[in-house]
Amino acid sequence: MNYKKGMVESIKDKITEIVKGTGDVFHSLVSLIGEAAKDVVTTSGKTGASLVEALADIIHAVIHGVIEVGGNLGVAIRGLVVGILKACHNLGEEIFQTIGSLAGHIIKTTATLGGDVAVAAKAVIEGVIEAAKALGIDATRAASEAATAAVKAGYEVGSIAGDKVRDALVGTINGIKIVLKEPLGKRDRNNQ
Repeated sequence: MNYKKGMVESIKDKITEIVKGTGDVFHSLVSLIGEAAKDVVTTSGKTGASLVEALADIIHAVIHGVIEVGGNLGVAIRGLVVGILKACHNLGEEIFQTIGSLAGHIIKTTATLGGDVAVAAKAVIEGVIEAAKALGIDATRAASEAATAAVKAGYEVGSIAGDKVRDALVGTINGIKIVLKEPLGKRDRNNQ
């Protein structure tokens, strides 16, 4: 437990340094998160929601650290997603479930920490598309899994958050048409 707490604090401190620094925030985050995620992926043997739950503290540390120092949330989340998914390169078909779980978790964490869920949603999809292309997996399917999970998570937070996430993901992102799978939350839901 202390190792985990120490690792999370170390990541948060490094995030603060990266965001406050003048270097390439995106690639620095991909590298930092990739290494931390690789350790979790290889030692836990988990996939999907279980893997994302194992990475929850790291995800929280990144988002919290960026919000705390006023960094670019979109760049940070994109780097977080790419770093985690590159560490998941050996998951095969299970990577799509992991992508959906990751997207939903990031939206909920961002909302809980008071971040902009629309910015987070778009950044998640951008990161998923970039990672999918790098890993040679179906970017359209990956983006669809992520977008659907992000919208569902948004509506689980509340109808306003769900609407913001859905609106952020309409159309095409980085050359990929975003396709949301039904059923999703309704715009007129009263679950605020």
